[in-house]
Amino acid sequence: MTRVSLAGIIADDLATLRRLDPGDRPRGRPRCTVWSERLPGFGVRHYSSGRSTYIVQALMNGVTRTITLGNANVLSKHQALVVARRILLRAQVGEDPATKRKQTRKVPTFDDFLALYWKQSAARWKPRTLETHDGYRRKHLDGAFSGMFIDEIEQSHVLAWFNKVSVNSGPGAGNRCFEILRSMFNHAERWGMRPEGSNPCAYIRPNKRRKCERFLSNQEISRLGEVLSEKTRTQPLHSAIIYLLLLTGCRLSEIVDLTWNEVKGGRLLLHDSKTGPRTVWLGDEAKMLLASLERRSGADPVFWNKLTRRPVRCITPFWRDVKVEANLPGVRLHDLRHSFASHAAARSETLPMIGKLLGHAKLQTTSRYAHLDDGHVLDATERIGGLIADMMGEDSSLNSNTMYDMRLLIHDW
Repeated sequence: MTRVSLAGIIADDLATLRRLDPGDRPRGRPRCTVWSERLPGFGVRHYSSGRSTYIVQALMNGVTRTITLGNANVLSKHQALVVARRILLRAQVGEDPATKRKQTRKVPTFDDFLALYWKQSAARWKPRTLETHDGYRRKHLDGAFSGMFIDEIEQSHVLAWFNKVSVNSGPGAGNRCFEILRSMFNHAERWGMRPEGSNPCAYIRPNKRRKCERFLSNQEISRLGEVLSEKTRTQPLHSAIIYLLLLTGCRLSEIVDLTWNEVKGGRLLLHDSKTGPRTVWLGDEAKMLLASLERRSGADPVFWNKLTRRPVRCITPFWRDVKVEANLPGVRLHDLRHSFASHAAARSETLPMIGKLLGHAKLQTTSRYAHLDDGHVLDATERIGGLIADMMGEDSSLNSNTMYDMRLLIHDW
């Protein structure tokens, strides 16, 4: 029996109460207890102030426990007897309501546990991750289960919260917040604040992710190259960033945060990427592009604007103009990374190789490009079909597909 269940039992019985006349109570004497003859362990404790309370006393786990049921001025003797019988019955089967009540008091509220979890976990998060999670915490986690203890939160509470976040901020934000909450409850179990296997997020399915990968065709890449060639005259640094994104398959943050001490000959030694330190090998075009930039000291950003005396960090307005001029509606900067991978798959590069080029930590992440390398499957299908047609005596010819090798032309500028 926990604090909550005991309070519920008393609350149910209080609904039928009427205020009783306290009558003659021992006054002016030290505290004394009158024990019941009908139910051993049940009694009324009288205080010198005139206040009286019903109590239950029993041996629980080798220790004599005394539990206060309530004020005798509020709770009738019959109702106190009913509650006392329940407690004594639980004590006989080995339960310890007093200990459970003490443990319940030690369990923090959700808000207190959130602060504790953040303090323990924030040190392991990367700065960008911490910044993102702080935003989700302010909007959706602070006060999400106000007044509830961490072990009182059930699946229905989490589901109602998850639906609310998904409606107000979108399915993507709902999934991100849901993963944070799932991790919180896992830690609550490890730290002994929830029973093992009681994570209320366990059987809730996250929102279905919308596939938004976009791969540039050869014609679209050609149009993009023409526009960037024109833009190079006025905004060479912004154009160079777009070129490197397409030539290396790097993430935007990996390029805009690049420093000269990470450029080592024909490779980039990234100190900190999304999946940790990694090496990005450069082709001839990418090496020529970096060589055309003014090299500064090791710790300086590669894309340093001498006019503003600041590094180029945001290229969103520039990319918006490029998309319009190149007729690339709906194309995101991250789609340049997908395009790099799609062309690698079209040249029959293996999935492990593509994953290494992109810096994926798991092969499962790279598997989205598996369907793009279907040239050899199509060849095999046509060969088998041709053989079967020959066996049937029909005229057929083998028309094998030929992979078209298209390299991105980097315009001189």
